[in-house]
Amino acid sequence: MNHKSHNQIINFIWGIADDVLRDVFVRGKYRDIMLPFTVLRRLDVLLEPTKEAVLEANQFLIDNKIDSKEGLKNKTGYPFFNTSRFTMGLNSPKDAKFPFASLMSDPDHIDSNLEEYLDGFSDNVQEIISKFKIRNQLETMKDAGITYSLIEKFTSNEINLSTTEKKNSKGEKLPPLTNLGMGYVFEELIRKFNEENNEEAGEHFTPREIIRLMTHVIFEPIKDDLKEHGTYSIYDPACGSGGMLTESEDFALEISNEKKCKFYLYGQEVNPETYAICTSDMLIKGESPENIAFGSTLSRDGFPNKEFDFMLSNPPYGKSWKVDMDFIVGEKKKILDLRFTKGVPRSSDGQLLFLSNMAYKMKKRSELGSRVASVHNGSALFTGDAGSGESEIRRWLIENDWLDCIIGLPKNMFYNTGINTYIFILNNKKPERRKGKIQLIDASEIYQKMRRSLGSKSHELTDEHINQITQLYLDFRETEQSKIFNNEDFGYQKIIVERPLRLKAQLKEEVIEELMFHSALQEEMKWIYSRIGEAVYENLADHKETIFKYWEKNEISVKPADKKKLLDVKFWQKQREIQEVARLLKSELGDTCYDDFNSFKKDVDKAYKKHGIKPDNDTKKQLLNAFSWKDESAEKVIKKKEKARPGRDVTIIYEPDAELRDSEQVPLTEDIDEYFEKEVLPHVPDAWIDYDKTLIGYEISFTRHFYKYQPLRSLSEITKDIMALEKETEGLLKEIVE
Repeated sequence: MNHKSHNQIINFIWGIADDVLRDVFVRGKYRDIMLPFTVLRRLDVLLEPTKEAVLEANQFLIDNKIDSKEGLKNKTGYPFFNTSRFTMGLNSPKDAKFPFASLMSDPDHIDSNLEEYLDGFSDNVQEIISKFKIRNQLETMKDAGITYSLIEKFTSNEINLSTTEKKNSKGEKLPPLTNLGMGYVFEELIRKFNEENNEEAGEHFTPREIIRLMTHVIFEPIKDDLKEHGTYSIYDPACGSGGMLTESEDFALEISNEKKCKFYLYGQEVNPETYAICTSDMLIKGESPENIAFGSTLSRDGFPNKEFDFMLSNPPYGKSWKVDMDFIVGEKKKILDLRFTKGVPRSSDGQLLFLSNMAYKMKKRSELGSRVASVHNGSALFTGDAGSGESEIRRWLIENDWLDCIIGLPKNMFYNTGINTYIFILNNKKPERRKGKIQLIDASEIYQKMRRSLGSKSHELTDEHINQITQLYLDFRETEQSKIFNNEDFGYQKIIVERPLRLKAQLKEEVIEELMFHSALQEEMKWIYSRIGEAVYENLADHKETIFKYWEKNEISVKPADKKKLLDVKFWQKQREIQEVARLLKSELGDTCYDDFNSFKKDVDKAYKKHGIKPDNDTKKQLLNAFSWKDESAEKVIKKKEKARPGRDVTIIYEPDAELRDSEQVPLTEDIDEYFEKEVLPHVPDAWIDYDKTLIGYEISFTRHFYKYQPLRSLSEITKDIMALEKETEGLLKEIVE
């Protein structure tokens, strides 16, 4: 690409915004004018050579009452046309049979003529215009009288948006602007406008060298397997302005040139503006704009029954998908979309849903299968505990042997973030040597610094770097920057380690006094009782207004269910009955302190039976909880005893202490019981595993596998630096004092 000429175009268009739009639109609105007019001018110059032929053909259709205008596309040579009698900058020859005029030829009516010009575009361009919402800006432009100046600037011969060479006012040659170059201009303008507004400068833009690396890794390994005159599909579920699709197609065509392969592009984009740019780019290139779907890939899959050969994407990470949730997760957390049945991540970050979507759309029956390259941040590697949506997605990919490689990129590679990013490579038809394996490539130190930072981007990859990283992937061998693992190396079993609950118990008088108030509503009940006394057991309803006013005045929030209890005489009466039962128990058992809660419970049950008391479960629970407390020196609380079986003793199952509950991650390659005996029991001999709660999880720790030990500085080195700093400080202080 000719970056010099591209930058000249970008700077010129950027200058138009300052020259024409200042004082009419706030800076944040510049892009709403500049981007669509850049697209319109690009389409306009492409249609100029065939303008008269289109007008003639259109008149023929009108005269013969033919509604379909599809034939006009044959006249333009593009899948779009304009039937209005205007262009932006070209007038027809004087002797033209079907004349047309530049919008600037009639300054007094330029605003109404512009509307007619927009209305003359084919339906596919109308959708682009609609998504840009350019018609919403026309009234403001008209009132400010800037329409003529804006179009005059865009049609200036100082820039060339056409596909043929032009000359400027100085007679200097302006090179043609290719489709790829036009895409670069679009995306750089987007980046600059977003950066100006302090928005996400790289949200819709993936640096070209990252795309080139992705395309190399995706296509290089299978270039010899592409079929002669084969047709293949390329898909991006978060395609932005289409840069990744364009770049990947160009590279695919380059490496398959001799085989004359055909690649069809598919994408989906949720942002109306970037969707408009992408579809206009597809139109210009002669691709099928209908293959670019509008809307959220997560909730409105544009290609529900289609599988793809190659998929590349840089989906948003760290971005909420709550707006899509109702379409994916139904009642009782039932997954409604088959693409995501293996798991859904937390609602604050939907990046793994895009990866799941691509994995679901891999071709199962083709010889090559599908190859996927997707950019993610570190969260995709390790966020989510065993059993979580994130872990289950990783498990699905790894246990199906689809995860082929992860490439760790250098920091500061993207315009809107300097964090660590990773390229996930999926392949559902791995070659034999890669089956059951996952390759990790640490490319974090393979880069060069840019002369000038662009947003957060201060590092870039040269062609040499791209080839170096690609070769690491192709070689598939252990080096300092390449590690190869078995799939199961990233899996683990999360075991729940329980320890017994140990309780002491004693029937204390002060506790009995507190039992007139339910422990969960103690403060509320105490206040009510302090105000109305024994009336709580008879006519609470008479004091309802007083109680409510107190809560409101003191901003006390009480749940509706609790309000109902607090105003229910029967609720208060039951607490008094529980208190009376407690006094009876104390008279029976005394104030003996039990070191064994099991004995205490047994004696309490005997007392119930002796006095013919049949307390409900709530009463039993309140009393046992009120008179017991945790103590490490106490005996273990028995939950139940399982009957003895032939050849086996009675099994005692203890009540677990939730506060002492812990978990351990046991590698999939290790036996759980052996690990437990070696790593846990020596420290907590009374612990046991709750096997019913064991979960399988997967996570990938890049840092651990590529960690390089940095030796600590010696004491003498540190002392030397401190002394030097002290000496320097003394000199500064002396200068200040003097």
